[in-house]
Amino acid sequence: MRPTTKICFFTRSTQSTTKCRYIGTTNSRVDQTIRLSDGRTLGYAEYGCETGYPLMFMHGYPQCRLEASAIEHIFRQRGIRVIAPERPGFGLSTVQPNRRIMDWPADVQALAQHLSLSRFAIMGGSGGGPYALACARGLPQDMMSAVGIFAGAGNWSAGAHHMPWIYRASMLAAEHWPAGLRGSLTFVVWMLRNGLNTKMATRRVNDYLLKDQDQHEESVGERRAKLLRVLFEPFVQGTDPAAYEAKLLSQDWGIEFGNITYNNLHIWHAGKDWNSPLPMTEYYVKLLSNSPSFKVFEDDTHFTIHRHLGEILSELIPESSS
Repeated sequence: MRPTTKICFFTRSTQSTTKCRYIGTTNSRVDQTIRLSDGRTLGYAEYGCETGYPLMFMHGYPQCRLEASAIEHIFRQRGIRVIAPERPGFGLSTVQPNRRIMDWPADVQALAQHLSLSRFAIMGGSGGGPYALACARGLPQDMMSAVGIFAGAGNWSAGAHHMPWIYRASMLAAEHWPAGLRGSLTFVVWMLRNGLNTKMATRRVNDYLLKDQDQHEESVGERRAKLLRVLFEPFVQGTDPAAYEAKLLSQDWGIEFGNITYNNLHIWHAGKDWNSPLPMTEYYVKLLSNSPSFKVFEDDTHFTIHRHLGEILSELIPESSS
């Protein structure tokens, strides 16, 4: 069944009136781990409202559990409890040799059982999109109240020609010269780490953060320190995991699109997404057995679509739930 692409123009969202107890951003809440049945460690963080409706947040690429901290104020406004697990090899999560995208639902289910969550929503952003889709395929359907994919990574089976040349080069390196890709990533991380520690960079980052300081309780200095940690935490175990995930995302995901029978799947994408071109998302949407809610923000890019997050969360988790 071929889904219909809808162009939607949302109005400004209203803040949730739900009263909640904020989850603190201390290390005890953002640096949590559990031991999985195979002996691996799974790292995760919690954000938002402690008593809010639970949302499993699948981080982008190359990122980790800390990515959701950048939009925690939105989760708090909407009274949502966010649990952000990180994939193997990133941050606190240990490497899973020869892992596949379809291995991920088992880790999510183990975390849900650890937290005594019988039902929750799922949201995957950017590189986390395929992992959210894997959950729609692999988790018990009654465990998920909704699954959302927000500016998700495109499926390369649609044709590599849709992607910018730099991503095509990375894909080829991930498959045929992984050592070269690891070396390139290591150099980029080193350059960023050194460049962002200069006085000029500190001043510019501070100026950027000041633009929305009125929406945050923490000082600019505290927010800058958190931002730097978000940037570098994914690579605390080196760049091998990022290089391996580049290979996973650019090859066959191993997800049987036609066998996904879950019927509360939402997909939002930007019409001018350069990082993840729209045709690559449309490709797999057409293969899904159940037509999802598929909405395109025609005038947005990969980096501006976030302005619709409040409205998107309202669709994924209605206020009556939270």
